[in-house]
Amino acid sequence: MDYTAITFENTGAIARITLNRPDKLNCFTQTMILEIRHALDVVAAKDSGVRCLVITGAGRGFCSGQDLAEAMQMGGGHPDLGEVVEKSYTPMIKTLRELEMPVLGVINGIAAGAGAGFALACDIVIAARSASFLLPFAKIGLAADGGATWTLPRLIGHARALAMTMLGEAIPAEQAESWGMIWKVVDDAALPGEGKALAEKLASQPTLALALSKKLIQASTANTLDDQLAMEGRLQTIAGFSEDFQKGVAAFLQKRPAVFKGR
Repeated sequence: MDYTAITFENTGAIARITLNRPDKLNCFTQTMILEIRHALDVVAAKDSGVRCLVITGAGRGFCSGQDLAEAMQMGGGHPDLGEVVEKSYTPMIKTLRELEMPVLGVINGIAAGAGAGFALACDIVIAARSASFLLPFAKIGLAADGGATWTLPRLIGHARALAMTMLGEAIPAEQAESWGMIWKVVDDAALPGEGKALAEKLASQPTLALALSKKLIQASTANTLDDQLAMEGRLQTIAGFSEDFQKGVAAFLQKRPAVFKGR
């Protein structure tokens, strides 16, 4: 596929999706969403060899949300935005969440609307000190979407999620970190290097085990304790029969670093 709204680098164990409409603050178009979904499908393929996915944005912002000018051209100026959500954003967010590898969001600048939802769907999020997160839906008469209404209450709690959604105020990166919305804030100039180092670290880990832990954490909010303990047992069986476990134990006993293969 020829990518026009994103760049997609797939070399070795690390793949990178860069939203690439910097003149429009990387706002989502149907073309961009289709390209992201295609790239995610490539990454998800069993033979891809990818062990970590990095998502970031080109220019001075991560993503400013839906391109409203494009949206208003649909349906003769009265678009069915629920259909857009169902057919575009829903499969994109679900595929991202279900990837069997760590997904690292490297957030430069504003992440707004569906762009904030997309950023927060990543497993680990680091952000430039100048970055911010914004849900401006109420300001144009819309309900929040992009998965943010599922993610935010789990990250920052009911009260903060509601206030952030209803007030539409930007949350600076440092505040997002203190709330537990994201993993880490770094100085703007250090963001690319920090993202590269963290991606390399994640890709060198036992990524099968990381994927299993990811499933457990995601399931925990809906499970009872008994359900969660049973799930831990099932998935630990899978991990225990993995090549990575054998390599990890051998390296531990021999007091040397393990070299994991993600299988």
